[in-house]
Amino acid sequence: MDYRKNILETIGNTPLIQLNKVTEGMPCMVLLKNETFNPGHSIKDRMALKMVEDAEKRGDLKPGGTIIECTSGNTGMGLAIAACVKGYRCIFTTTDKQSKEKFDILRGLGAEVIVCPTNVVPEDPRSYYSVARQLSLETPNSYWCNQYDNLSNRQAHYESTGPEIWAQTEGRVTHLVVGVGTGGTISGTGKYLKEKNPGIKVWGIDTYGSVFKKYHETGVFDEKEIYPYITEGIGEDILPENVDFSVIDHFEKVSDKDGALMARRVAREEGMLLGYSAGSAIAGLLQMKKQLRPDDLVVVVIHDHGSRYVGKIYNDDWMRQRGFLDQELRVREIINLKQDKRFLTIRDTDTVRQAFDIMKTQNFSQMPVMNEEKMVGSITENAVLAYLLDNPLKNGDSRVSAIMESPFPLVEDSLPVSQLRKFLSKNISAVVAREKSGQLHIITQWDIIQAM
Repeated sequence: MDYRKNILETIGNTPLIQLNKVTEGMPCMVLLKNETFNPGHSIKDRMALKMVEDAEKRGDLKPGGTIIECTSGNTGMGLAIAACVKGYRCIFTTTDKQSKEKFDILRGLGAEVIVCPTNVVPEDPRSYYSVARQLSLETPNSYWCNQYDNLSNRQAHYESTGPEIWAQTEGRVTHLVVGVGTGGTISGTGKYLKEKNPGIKVWGIDTYGSVFKKYHETGVFDEKEIYPYITEGIGEDILPENVDFSVIDHFEKVSDKDGALMARRVAREEGMLLGYSAGSAIAGLLQMKKQLRPDDLVVVVIHDHGSRYVGKIYNDDWMRQRGFLDQELRVREIINLKQDKRFLTIRDTDTVRQAFDIMKTQNFSQMPVMNEEKMVGSITENAVLAYLLDNPLKNGDSRVSAIMESPFPLVEDSLPVSQLRKFLSKNISAVVAREKSGQLHIITQWDIIQAM
C-alpha cells in the first residue's frame, strides 16, 4: 500500500509549475517552486520539522516540552503540525500586522498565540522577539526555536529544497529568486545550487522598510532604512544569522503595492492563490527581466498560500483603504481579467467570407480592420451576417472595405471604466485599448459587464 505514517512524511517534494500569462514577454522560462503543496501550505514546514528534530537530537527539546517561537505565522504553522504529531505544547508570539487568518489557524492547531506590536525595535521588551525570549526563560521544559539564528533553518533547505530544484530542472536552473525574511530558504538553497554550478545567480527579494539590500551592497546597517511596511514574510529590521550574504548576488526591493497587485494578478491569470511574498517575488523578477536571456531558466520559490490573506490582499476594501486599488475600475484591470487576450484583426483587402470564417472559428463578434499597421475601420458580426444574407450569390467575395465601419475608438489602459461611456454606443460596440508597452487589446461591452 502507498501511504504515509503521519502528516510530517508529506513535507517536501513540491512541484515546479510554469508561469505563462504574467511572464508573457519574458525572454526565458520561469518556474515556480510551489511550496503551498506542503501540509502547512508553506515552505516553513521544511525548516520547522528540521529545527524540532535537531533540538530533539541535542536534548534541547524533551518529551512533553513546550515549543516557543516568534513567527509571522508560517513557521508557527509548521511547528504546530510537528507538535501535534510529536506531542508538544506550542506558544507563539507574532505581530499585529499579520493576517487574522494566520492567528486563527494557529489556534485551530492548539497553539497559544500572543500578538505583539509591530512598530517597536527588536530590543523593546514588547517586540515579538523579546517576548519569545522571555517566555523561554520563564517556561519550564521549553525550547525557543529562534528561526532567525537557528542554523537548522538554512540546513533544511540545503538538504531538501536545493537538491529538489536541481533534480527537477535536471541541472538547467540558471537563476534562483527568493523572498528573504529569516534568510534560511535563500541561503540554504542557494548554497547547494552554487556548489553544483557556481554560475547560478541567486536573487533575493526585499521590501522597502527593510535593511537587507543596503547592507548587502554597502556593509552598513542603516537604521534610516527601517520603517513600517505591510508586506508579510519578507524583509527584516535585524540581520538574522541564517542570511548568508555571500550566497546572494543581488537584492531587489518591491513595494507593498506592487507585491499585492502581482499576487492578485497571479491568482486571476494563472489560477494559483499564493501569498503576499509570492507576489513580491514575481514582481521583483519582472523588474529584473532585462537581465535575462532566452536560454536562462528561472526558479522562483513560493513561500505560502493565499488563504492566509483573504482578508487582506484578496479583499478589495482592504486594498482600496491602503491606496493599492483605484477607487474606480480602470481599463487595465479589464484587460487583466480577460481570458482571451488575443488581438485579432482583418485586412481591408480580405474578403467578407474570410472575415466570417475567422469570427466563426475564433468566436469573435467584432474585429478591427487594418491597412498595413494602421487601423482603418471595424467590422461586427451583424454587418458580416447582413451582407451574406443580402448577397447570397456573391458568396462573400467582396472586400471587407465594402462593409467596414469607422475604426473602434482608441483608449489608454489607464482610462477609468466610467469614461468608456463616451466612446461606446448602440453603434459602437467596442474600443481598442493600448497598454504602455504598445500592446493593443479589444474591449467589448461584454468584457466590461464581466469585469463589473
